[in-house]
Amino acid sequence: MSADVRQVADGTYLVHGSHTNWVILTDGDAVTLVDTGYPGDRRLLLDSLAAVGSSPEAVAAVLITHAHNDHLGSAEYLRAAHGTPVLLHEAEVPHARRDFLQQVSVGTVLRNAWRPGVLPWMAHVLRSGGTEQHPVTAPAPFPPGGALDLPGRPVPVHTPGHTDGHCAYHLPDAGVVISGDALVSGHATARIEGPQLLPDMFHHDRARTLSSLDVLAGLDGDVLLPGHGPVHRGLVKEAALLARERAA
Repeated sequence: MSADVRQVADGTYLVHGSHTNWVILTDGDAVTLVDTGYPGDRRLLLDSLAAVGSSPEAVAAVLITHAHNDHLGSAEYLRAAHGTPVLLHEAEVPHARRDFLQQVSVGTVLRNAWRPGVLPWMAHVLRSGGTEQHPVTAPAPFPPGGALDLPGRPVPVHTPGHTDGHCAYHLPDAGVVISGDALVSGHATARIEGPQLLPDMFHHDRARTLSSLDVLAGLDGDVLLPGHGPVHRGLVKEAALLARERAA
């Protein structure tokens, strides 16, 4: 399997890993990496950096939308091997250290095994190291207020619910919203395609997840880069409102 790297805007690439996406933002030789896929996606991650003419050494920082195993996978590897800062919302920092875990349990997955796609998805999770724990030894909160001084100039937007510190990243000049798992366009366990919330079992606090759709609806943009599913083109506001209707 090779990395599926797709340019979606100037200097902005959506990469489809094995069931999880990450985003590469470029500025000359330097890049910002948003999320890192499953632990088992490391070769795909490194290949995707090479595909955009970059390397692990050129990653200015890893931004994490949330510290689930399928997004945090190689963050500690990059930090330990290359000194790459790993930055998150302040509420997600202890989650990345694994001071606690806000992730669907194996028991909950098994109780939902009758749902279409759940068993094949679970088999993939096991193959990809999704039940392993790879805590980040020294995660750090990104500085508050406005765009980060990183390639792509991403603006963090707190979108809690999926986890307490879940964060989207807005690229206002490009009209791009990197939504993580606060708003997706597909999933192996989903029955529909297009803008939607993940199935309820994946959210730590569903009510806050719904409220965060209103936050996303307030962002200007027409390119949505979700944590799962393909790029969605169209007003982000309309995508968020559709996801809310479908979740009702």
